[in-house]
Amino acid sequence: MENLALDHIAIIMDGNRRWAKKNNLETSQGHKKGAEVLEEIAKYCNKIGLKYLTVYAFSTENWNRTKEEVGALMKILEIYLDKFLKTANLENIKLRILGDKGGIPKSLKEKMIKMEEKTKDNTGLNLNIAFNYGGRAEIVRATKKIAESVLNGEIGVDDINEEMFSENLYTHDQVDPDLVIRTSGEYRTSNFLPWQITYSEFLFLDKYWPDFNTKDIDKAIEEFYNRNRRKGK
Repeated sequence: MENLALDHIAIIMDGNRRWAKKNNLETSQGHKKGAEVLEEIAKYCNKIGLKYLTVYAFSTENWNRTKEEVGALMKILEIYLDKFLKTANLENIKLRILGDKGGIPKSLKEKMIKMEEKTKDNTGLNLNIAFNYGGRAEIVRATKKIAESVLNGEIGVDDINEEMFSENLYTHDQVDPDLVIRTSGEYRTSNFLPWQITYSEFLFLDKYWPDFNTKDIDKAIEEFYNRNRRKGK
C-alpha cells in the first residue's frame, strides 16, 4: 500500500436546514449550530496538527435562497468573524476566504479582509472558508487571469500548463485536499473545488452537519488511512 499522508481535509457542511426542521427549530438556528460545530472542528483539527481544512460555507447558488435566510447566514458569519478575530492568534489559526468578495455586504467584506490580514502570519491550521464560492467560477477566473498574461505578452500559449493553472486558483499556495467529507447523506460535490479534488478520497456521511463532531474527524482519518490511493497508477 502507498505511504499515505493526510495534510488537507475539505468538508461540504450540508444539512443545517434539515437539522433545524427535524428539531422543530428556525432555519437560522440550524445555521448558528452549524457555525458552532465548525469552530469546534477547526480547533480540533488545529490541535491534532492538520495543515489545511477547507469548508464549504456559502456557494454562489445560495443567493437563490430566501432573503431572510441569506441575511441570517451573513449575520452569523459576521458574529463568527468577530469572535475569531479575538481568538485566532491565541489558537494560531490562519484564516482565508475562498470566493468572490464582490456582492458581499460591506461590513462583512471588511471583516473578512481584516481577519485575513490579522492571521496571515499564523503557523497553525490553515482554515479556508469557501464563501460566495463556485468551482466553475473559480476556473473561469483563473482562465481570465492567464489570458490577460498572454495578451500582455508576459507568457506564451505554450507556457500554459496544469501547474500554472493551479497557481491562479484561490488555493495557489496550498496542497490539494486528500480527503473530502460531505454530511447529510447526499452524494455529490456541488461545484466544490472541482480542479483541486481530482484525486481526493471521498467520504459521505448520513448525518447532518450540526450533528458532526470530533469523533467523526477521527473516524474519517482512520478510514482514509485504510484506503489505497492509486491516483491513476
